[in-house]
Amino acid sequence: MTLLSDALPLSTPVNVRDLGGIVIEGGTLRPGVALRADDLSVVTHEYADALVEGGLSTIIDLRSPEEVAFTGRGAFARQAVAYHHLPLIASLGASMKDEREFERPSDFGLSYARMYVRAAPSLVTALSIIAVAPGTVAFHCTAGKDRTGVLAASMLLALGASDAEIVADYGRSGPNIEAIHERSRPVMGVLMAQLGIDLDAAARAAAGDKPFDEFAMAQMLDVVRKGYGDPLTPLRAAGLSDGLVAALREKAQAA
Repeated sequence: MTLLSDALPLSTPVNVRDLGGIVIEGGTLRPGVALRADDLSVVTHEYADALVEGGLSTIIDLRSPEEVAFTGRGAFARQAVAYHHLPLIASLGASMKDEREFERPSDFGLSYARMYVRAAPSLVTALSIIAVAPGTVAFHCTAGKDRTGVLAASMLLALGASDAEIVADYGRSGPNIEAIHERSRPVMGVLMAQLGIDLDAAARAAAGDKPFDEFAMAQMLDVVRKGYGDPLTPLRAAGLSDGLVAALREKAQAA
């Protein structure tokens, strides 16, 4: 069977980075634990081979069912890697309508905070996978910024990273925004058109408020702290145990 992704242009991710080196409780996060990325379903076969040869064992796909149905797993369908689909939004179409009130960059943090609470069970499942998987775990959405950023923040909070470290990691996506838009256009342009949304017009409307900066992640953390005190409370309610936190921290610092 031919995957739809086989007919799409394949490319190298433009918003990918290892979370190694971030300061966490007790030290720094070692390289090779977690890789955050933009869409891995449309990478070249050569890029997929290189990731697996470099130690990739597991992929966590945070995209919606519509996005996954459109591109599948791409080159990784032929690789011996574990694959987990954990959508942080149930439906792309419903989410676009639901989050329209947060369409300005200055409000993105409110959307992130709502996602963090609503998708807490999926976030905890993802953290469980990261804690026990051998080798490197890569997690991605389409842009590698929003849904991926929420999971990255969840992981770093569990590891005891400061808000400043979490916000700085999010901010590293900033210089990649234009390249992200261009790379995601072949997929998201089609999916948005099916929903009656012009991708370019939506991007221009969002950019008109103010350009990307780190405020959205700082806003998310502030909203969650004000609402719950301990920002891990929503995750703990969804099953984040002391044992899981300990396992994550052990893996993060193991030699």
